[in-house]
Amino acid sequence: MSNIPVITISREYGSGGRAIGERLAKELGIPFYNKELILMAAKESGLSEEYIKKTEQIKSTSFLYGLYMGAQQLPMNDQIFLVQSKIIRQIAEEGPCVIVGRCADYVLRERKDLLNVFIHAPLEYRAQRAREVYEKQAGNMEDFVKKKDKKRASFYNYFSQNKWGDARHYHLAISSEYGVDFAVSVIKHAAESFPGGAR
Repeated sequence: MSNIPVITISREYGSGGRAIGERLAKELGIPFYNKELILMAAKESGLSEEYIKKTEQIKSTSFLYGLYMGAQQLPMNDQIFLVQSKIIRQIAEEGPCVIVGRCADYVLRERKDLLNVFIHAPLEYRAQRAREVYEKQAGNMEDFVKKKDKKRASFYNYFSQNKWGDARHYHLAISSEYGVDFAVSVIKHAAESFPGGAR
């Protein structure tokens, strides 16, 4: 168990990244964080969970400029990102876990015990999954999925210096086209084979 790394999961919309991460954490016997981060950020900031949900994925004009000018002048969504980043670093210090989304791979980029995973799948597969599993309704489901991906990419590219979905920034990129079980087994093997290293 000591060599199991902190695992971050970035994912295309409809690829099943949350389900994969949740199953992976259960099989490895380590904590899982997704929407839990919203509750933790609410407690840390004193803001409501609903407000954070609405605000966290809205980017403002210039994150780096805001940091330069000082935290007091940062837009609320940028402040929420900083709170969540602090929480992500704290839970990573506590030991192996699975963290989904919220630029966790970038926030934890200095760590040596880190396995960054990107989950993707063909558009048609994701559109069908959004309709059947997420029960989403849209006139053109593929366009709906593309728009969701665009929002995720915009959020990630805004808060990090990397490009969302660029394989060079992940240790493992895997298609979920063959199902959750297959994806979990591949990532689990990678985690259990992790060479370790100082935190």
